[in-house]
Amino acid sequence: MVQNMLSADYFILILASFLIMGVITTKLSSRFGVPALILFILLGMIAGSDGLGLIYFDNASHAQLIGIIALVIILFEGGLSTKWTTIKPIAAPSLVLATVGVLITTFIVAIAATFVLDVTWLEGLLFGAIVGSTDAAAVFAALKEQNIKSRIGATLEAESGTNDPMAMFLTLAFIELIIMDQKGIWHIVGAFFLQMGFGLLLGLGMGWIASWIINRINLDSGGLYPIIAMGFALLTYSLTASVGGSGLLAVYVAAMLIGNSDLTYRHTIFRFNEGFAWMMQILMFIILGLLVFPGQLFTGAIILNGLLLSFILILIARPLAVLLSTIGFGYTWKEKTLLSWAGLRGAVPIVLATFPMIAGVENAQLFFNVVFFVVLTSALIQGSTISVFANKLGLTGPKKVTPLHSLELVSIGQANAEIVEYVVNEETKIVGQNLTEIEFPNDVLINAIIRKGELVTPYGETVIYENDILYILVSRKSKKELKKLLGERKSVAED
Repeated sequence: MVQNMLSADYFILILASFLIMGVITTKLSSRFGVPALILFILLGMIAGSDGLGLIYFDNASHAQLIGIIALVIILFEGGLSTKWTTIKPIAAPSLVLATVGVLITTFIVAIAATFVLDVTWLEGLLFGAIVGSTDAAAVFAALKEQNIKSRIGATLEAESGTNDPMAMFLTLAFIELIIMDQKGIWHIVGAFFLQMGFGLLLGLGMGWIASWIINRINLDSGGLYPIIAMGFALLTYSLTASVGGSGLLAVYVAAMLIGNSDLTYRHTIFRFNEGFAWMMQILMFIILGLLVFPGQLFTGAIILNGLLLSFILILIARPLAVLLSTIGFGYTWKEKTLLSWAGLRGAVPIVLATFPMIAGVENAQLFFNVVFFVVLTSALIQGSTISVFANKLGLTGPKKVTPLHSLELVSIGQANAEIVEYVVNEETKIVGQNLTEIEFPNDVLINAIIRKGELVTPYGETVIYENDILYILVSRKSKKELKKLLGERKSVAED
């Protein structure tokens, strides 16, 4: 019993240390321009058996389970923060990149992997599928607080949020073809449309159900709303996967629907999920770092093959995939260049690399080590230079304004009014007008204005400026009218 208690205490100590060190590394990441996932992975590698020996971990099944749960939570948070008005104009090219783009990347990398790693064509295709998709966790983290123009940022976020299902489908399909030779191409094509169709339909359905229940359940504590939202995210994944659909796609679609709905305790739900997604990202990358053994990873053969395949992926496969997938969508050469360079690889390829290990595919350990090296290379080289490339190409927009203040005194679940937080941008029609000039709907009152970190008490002659954060008390019946007013712009010009 004493030994069990000591083991539990040791586990809690290690977990606490990982979380604290993970948060500290995010600060170092922003200061030195190194992607946070690199530091998380290094933290796991240092703590592992080839490092300080604090934890011995080599269970691919457990790593896969933790990785999938973390991906569900990260995709859910990414979907919640995705605005439909931003995604709608670039939905088509993003979906083409998430499907056709992944296929092109897979086949180009497969050709290279077949010769570089000296494996069969099917195994080469398996390797290509594993590294074929950009990573939502890496892209969301890299683009946070970046001032990349909205069209490019939205394309990258939508692509990374929807291409994981394609990569997972291809990975599992090629494993089946390797292990069970009897299934052919038509079976794979049929399974693809089945998975994506179920993922889309169940995602829409579960998103609508979750939004409806959250707004009507009227819980006693506001802290319970984020928990029920997260419960629906996990339920959406499990239900969809259990009927043969793409659970990851369903989660992202459901999160987008929920995030673009009028929710009770909206800020509470968003803030909780943002913090929880960061926690899962820290744990996921540390676990994946523990799973790799540096003594096996940093060998001459792995480094040479990894660098060669990284070069082909970053400079040949990804640019060709972007070039062919964006034909006819009006992207400039500069935009295509940035889309190519910002195709980060992260946790998803590493998690997918555990599938061949669990299935007992020959060369699975080789694939895992090379994939791990490719991810490190991609994150370190591409992730740390996205802002530099954007600046050089002239594709930076206005600096992102993240509200540091949150106010949620009343909510539509408890009363017939709520306080809305709104960040004024340069294109908003009300910029430059004073409060008496703005034709607000009935039952609307601006309670407070945050300007450059200072509280401004509003009165009739108060002028609205760009980047002001408005806290507006509005009744439920006037909320749509208020949203329409705030959505009006000075001009129809796009960035």
